Amino acid sequence: MSYEYIKTTRNGGVETVSLNRPEALNAFTPELLGELIEAIRSAGDDAACGAIILEGEGRAFSAGVDLKLLQNASFAAGQVDNIFGDTAFAAADAIRLCPLPVIAKVHGFCFTGALEIALHCDFILTTLETKFGDTHAKWGLRPSWGMSQNLARAVGTRRARELSFTAATFTGEDAVRWGLANTAFADKETLDVGAVARAAAIAETSRGAIAAYKDLFRLHEENRPLEDALDEEVARDYPDITDTAERLKGFGK
Repeated sequence: MSYEYIKTTRNGGVETVSLNRPEALNAFTPELLGELIEAIRSAGDDAACGAIILEGEGRAFSAGVDLKLLQNASFAAGQVDNIFGDTAFAAADAIRLCPLPVIAKVHGFCFTGALEIALHCDFILTTLETKFGDTHAKWGLRPSWGMSQNLARAVGTRRARELSFTAATFTGEDAVRWGLANTAFADKETLDVGAVARAAAIAETSRGAIAAYKDLFRLHEENRPLEDALDEEVARDYPDITDTAERLKGFGK
C-alpha cells in the first residue's frame, strides 16, 4: 500500500512503520494517524508478520500534535478532539489491540501526543539522550488520548503527577530508571540494531501464543482481584495457537 505520511518496510517477519514528516519532526495530523491505523492493521492481519517496530524518520520519533493545526482552532474545555475526531482514539486502539507486539523505537523527541501513542505500544526502546515530556498543562490542554492512565501505570501515580503538573522534560535514561522505557541505548545507531534484534526474536516465537499473551496482559490491566484474574486466565481459549506440536519437535535438538 502506498502512503504519503508514513513508510513501511519488511525485513523477515518484522514490519517497520516509520512516521514520515521529518521536516515537521513527525508531528501528528489526522491524515498521518489515519495512515498509521491502516499500516498497523495491515501488518496485524498479515500471517507472515510477527512483530512491528514504530519509529520516526529524521531527527525525532515525534514532537506530538502539530501545533500549527491549533492556531486557528476553537477549544472546548481544553480538548483538541474537535480537530482529530476519533482518529487518535482509533490509532491507540489499533496499536493496543493489534495481535502482534508493537515496539515504540523512540529517538530525538517524544512529547505529549507522541508519548501517549508510544505508551499504547507494548514497550518502548529509546536512547539515553532522547527527550520526553507531557506538555498538556503548558498549553492549557487536557489529556484525552490515554496519558493520565498509561503514564501513571508506567511510572507510578506520584511521579506521573509531577511530570504532568510541571510539563517537565526528561531523558531516555530517566525513562528507563522510572519504568517508562525498557532500554536506553547509547545512540541512534545502537538503538536501530537493538530494536531489530528484539523484534526479530519476537517474530521467531509462536504468533498465536503472543496474541494470547497480549490479550492476557490486557486482562491484567483490568485490575481484577487476583483469584478472579487467575480463574479467567485459565478459562480463556485461544484456538489460533496451532503450532505447539511442531515447535516441540525441535526440543533438545
